[in-house]
Amino acid sequence: MALHVPKAGFSSLLKDGAKHFSGLNESTFRNISACTELTTVTRSSYGPNGMNKMVVNHLEKLFVTSDAQTIVRELEVQHPAAKMLVMASEMMEQECGDGTNFVLILSGLLLSNAEDLLRMGLSIPEVIEGYEMAALKALEILPGLVCSKIEKLSDVEEVTKALKTPVASMQYGYEDFLSKLIAEACVAVASDSRSFSVDNIRVCKILGAGVLQSSVIRGMVFKRGVEADLTRVENARIVVYNCAFDFMQTESKGTVLIKTAKELLSFSQGEEDMLEAQIKALRELGVNVVVSQGKPGDMAMHFANKHGLMVVRVMSKFDLRRLCHSVGATALPTMVPPSKEELGHCDLVHVTEIGDTPLTVFEQNRQANAIATIVVRGSTNNVMDDLERAVDDGVNTYKALTKDPRFVPGAGATEIELALQLDAYSRTIPGVQQYAIKKFAETLEAFPRTLADNAGVKGNELISKLYAAHKDGLKTAGIDIERDTASHLNAVEAGILDLLLNRSWGVKLATDAAVTVLRVDQIIMAKKAGGPKPPKQGPMDADD
Repeated sequence: MALHVPKAGFSSLLKDGAKHFSGLNESTFRNISACTELTTVTRSSYGPNGMNKMVVNHLEKLFVTSDAQTIVRELEVQHPAAKMLVMASEMMEQECGDGTNFVLILSGLLLSNAEDLLRMGLSIPEVIEGYEMAALKALEILPGLVCSKIEKLSDVEEVTKALKTPVASMQYGYEDFLSKLIAEACVAVASDSRSFSVDNIRVCKILGAGVLQSSVIRGMVFKRGVEADLTRVENARIVVYNCAFDFMQTESKGTVLIKTAKELLSFSQGEEDMLEAQIKALRELGVNVVVSQGKPGDMAMHFANKHGLMVVRVMSKFDLRRLCHSVGATALPTMVPPSKEELGHCDLVHVTEIGDTPLTVFEQNRQANAIATIVVRGSTNNVMDDLERAVDDGVNTYKALTKDPRFVPGAGATEIELALQLDAYSRTIPGVQQYAIKKFAETLEAFPRTLADNAGVKGNELISKLYAAHKDGLKTAGIDIERDTASHLNAVEAGILDLLLNRSWGVKLATDAAVTVLRVDQIIMAKKAGGPKPPKQGPMDADD
């Protein structure tokens, strides 16, 4: 009997159905093409005049936004090389909270320019070495471009100026109003700037009115009314229960044998007396607000109204924890009288109405609060979702300020200055790496060019004017998007500033992502697990 001789080559090592690609044309250029396509999607959304994308995800939820992180997350990118760029942008989101589009554009264009270098005859290691040299040099140059620094993170005016640029990139036209709102919320929460947590700034979205009717509340806001009759309590002492505000139930099942109607009446009366005694004990401790996670019982509500207690139901266990953090209370698992240490305190608990939405507000008037809430108004849910993303970017920028409060000029000024200095640096390198460094410098030109294209200005004319201004020593010259023609302005005087931390991490992560994709010389894809897909169900008969 003849033995089966497998086919020669690498494919013989793999199971049937596996795919294998190798070489420049099959693997490297394919990966570069996929990454470039992803960059093309998000590039038109860069800057204040960036275009919105309409994305419908797998759950048929509609997203209308120019936020690159939201776009790539909901696209669910499947290509393995493009996924590396998405992961780099996610890392940027974690580190700085903003600049995800910067990473996607820079890494995608670096790969596109690498393709030109490879077709010229450079090898992949030479291109990689040149890119890494250029990134290191850029990180050396960046601290020298610092133009300002925030001295006091507790000053609302200073923080407002710092937040304008990231907010304007999402909500151009409302940046002055929104950046002040975010600054007030962040400063109200940040008693110690080092311990600032992004989670302490909450967003409550209420449909109706317009963006300019948004406001900041020092404390927690819940989109529901109270359960009891009392709707306003000043100097509130609060007890928080994880359970329902009702009769206590025994843990084990029991049977009560009742023989006469008198015994039935006395049994029910005994339960009522016990419940009233518990609520009376709370009142004697000074408690005037009860917060429970479960539904309050009818009899408990009767006694709460009788003894003057406000009852609030908070169904989310996460919101319950945040409320405990805000008022300084401890959540109790059963309905027992709390100790003094377990009670929370709030200056004012009241019910109000915005539009037609009832709100329960736990408001603190002290200087440093544990939690602040930004009430966002908007005409549609999509508008409010985009406003929430702008708030999130602003809050994350404040978090980044606590790490490094230094700024570099915005409006494309930093990128042009880096390109100019890297171009000069490339001429000092004797090897072929100088071509890769020069391409890195050309890639940085793409940012002011993209800003110009999205603003409807001639890109080539603007780039030449910016280079001329920077060669004359004006390092802060950036694009003026409010003019109809290609013109520049002083970015620092205009208040257009970018975080140094943002640009440093952007250059690092984009270069690392591009280099990682370039290092891939083979793609090996195993056969997908599982059997064949079931056939689609057709019509039951010819008439359907």
